Amino acid sequence: MSVLDDLPPLRDVIARHDLAPRKQLGQNFLLDLNLTSKIARQAAPLADATILEIGPGPGGLTRALLANGAEQLVVVEKDPRCIPALDEIAAYYPGRLRIIEADALDMDLAAIAGDRPLKIVANLPYNVGTQLLLNWIAVEAWPPRWQSLTLMFQKEVAERIVAKPDTDHYGRLAVLAGWRTHARILFDVPAQAFTPPPKVTSAIVHVTPSLAPFPASLTALETVTAAAFGQRRKMLRQSLKPLGGESLLDRVGIDPRRRAETLSVEEFLALANALGRDE
Repeated sequence: MSVLDDLPPLRDVIARHDLAPRKQLGQNFLLDLNLTSKIARQAAPLADATILEIGPGPGGLTRALLANGAEQLVVVEKDPRCIPALDEIAAYYPGRLRIIEADALDMDLAAIAGDRPLKIVANLPYNVGTQLLLNWIAVEAWPPRWQSLTLMFQKEVAERIVAKPDTDHYGRLAVLAGWRTHARILFDVPAQAFTPPPKVTSAIVHVTPSLAPFPASLTALETVTAAAFGQRRKMLRQSLKPLGGESLLDRVGIDPRRRAETLSVEEFLALANALGRDE
């Protein structure tokens, strides 16, 4: 295992601070320093931006980010039990780590980043990971405040983010991500790398914003995708019936017998724009 610094091993830190992971917080601590360093390197360079980490826990990824060059790292941790362990890391890297005890769902990214570019790097808690990603993608102002996202999800969620049409994982998340971002899976992380081991494999996803995505109403796109994928086994003329059904589909030249998973991102955007003109 790699040696990042002279701080105590993570297992000792967890034992000393009584940091047994809590299921209700979605905690699965990543203790393998080889893996945390590999994740940190995917977001490089780290010195030229404010780096934001969500749910650092005992600080395995935190230490890797600092050891790999992060000069301004902000961590947001909801669990007060973890703060003393993070304080020890802050003391070891003076002036480079800011700790915020808060719920990540309530964050103000602009306030955290200041006048620097923002990169988000995190082993996201499983119970809020998808919602956080949607919060960062589904903002009215675009391009967003963040420059890149390097995030760990359950592998199934990662596959939903990068999915293409006519695949099992293609859905609302893939359409939103495909509209506004470039997303790719970098590598898998086995369950055995965590404490406690989850029941699923995880994956690291790297996301960058599209600087000029096709213009569309975010509200209309969310409405169309919710209706279409809410009844994904039905033909679009039926699933989109509350939004105009065949009339809406005819206006953009889409066969009403098709199903949601066959539509491209561009076709969903066309439907959203047609719906938006009706509102």
